[in-house]
Amino acid sequence: MKVLVIGQGGREHAIIHALSLSSSVTEIHAVPGSDGIAKNALCHNLDWRNFEDILAFCLKTEIDVVMIGPEDPLVAGLSNFLRERGILVVGPNQEAARLEGSKIFAKEFMSAAKIPTADYEVVSSVEQTLVAAKMKTPPYVLKADGLAGGKGVFICKALKELEQAAQELFVKKSLGLAGEQALLEQFTSGWELSYLIMTNGSEFESLPIAQDHKRLRDNDEGPNTGGMGTVAPLKISNELKRSIDEKIIHPTLREIQKRGFVYRGIIFFGLMITEKGPSLLEYNCRFGDPETQVILPLIDEDFGLLIKELAQGRLKNLKFKNLSAACVVMAAPGYPEAPEKGVLIEGDIGSESESSYFLHAGSKKNSEGQWCTSGGRVLNAVGIGSQVQEAIEKAYTQVEKCRWRGLQIRKDIGAKITNCT
Repeated sequence: MKVLVIGQGGREHAIIHALSLSSSVTEIHAVPGSDGIAKNALCHNLDWRNFEDILAFCLKTEIDVVMIGPEDPLVAGLSNFLRERGILVVGPNQEAARLEGSKIFAKEFMSAAKIPTADYEVVSSVEQTLVAAKMKTPPYVLKADGLAGGKGVFICKALKELEQAAQELFVKKSLGLAGEQALLEQFTSGWELSYLIMTNGSEFESLPIAQDHKRLRDNDEGPNTGGMGTVAPLKISNELKRSIDEKIIHPTLREIQKRGFVYRGIIFFGLMITEKGPSLLEYNCRFGDPETQVILPLIDEDFGLLIKELAQGRLKNLKFKNLSAACVVMAAPGYPEAPEKGVLIEGDIGSESESSYFLHAGSKKNSEGQWCTSGGRVLNAVGIGSQVQEAIEKAYTQVEKCRWRGLQIRKDIGAKITNCT
């Protein structure tokens, strides 16, 4: 079987790594891929925005299934285009991808489905934001409506901080069209988890629950990021699992069916567990990053066959390994505001074993063949163990094998996992 993966980041390398271990997969292609991904896949310098080129490549190469990694191609309608021309695709159609592409659309969807979520107001100016804030209590949560690469959420402790965030969106237009409108939400206290499912739009299979660490620094301090590390599986009570399924998962799928969305892929539910139960923070319409890095190693199936059946609208009962996984994100200096590119990476970047390895997220080789930073999140250090603590230790041991000037990591990935039960 030949598989094409769209994307070039850590999530896509995690997908490709899982496919490389699948006996059913004979060829793995990546568009555009990266220098790091090239170790496991044939990379092609194509632009996914040119749908005709992607289709021509699939037909010429006889691709059996396309796995779309990032959100942008889904929101742009690549899955619709390929699927309508007979190509098997893992990913929702463009209409369903609005659940991630527009925070406002997602909130309206949640309301229609009667899913518990934070109260909100739609705002489009600094003045509107400050007026709406009078009905909220600090801290304030301001979310850009559109896709912002994990940089569109501002958690503001005070009104002045909120005003500065609104200035960034509406006056400085730091996020462009993504920030033309925003949500001002009531802050929801509790603890977070990442709940992902594979679904054909009506049935679903839950994946191992993961816990992300969004803030840049230890103890959940510093700015929000795309994620500084993850652990899985996060063990929760049967009662909480049942509550999530009944209050959030099933209503979501009923609403998807009601609206006639074509959904053959992944739904990522970002959840806050409060005193009153689970509350939905956001939808993502694809595998999470860096959740994928710790979820896929735990699946005890041929991943290639799994995604092909999913693309055909079929689900199978999933089996999982009795293992744990941890991922520590190694970030560039200046991340997340202004990551520095071109910083030389020292150490043994090729070091790996079955239970510890690097996935490439934002790295490349310079003209002299030296590895250097090329994005904010540079490497993912992954560790797998029989227990969570062993997985965490292996991930941090892997971290020690590479370094660069200004390297940023969190040293407390997984520290709170035992409290979240």
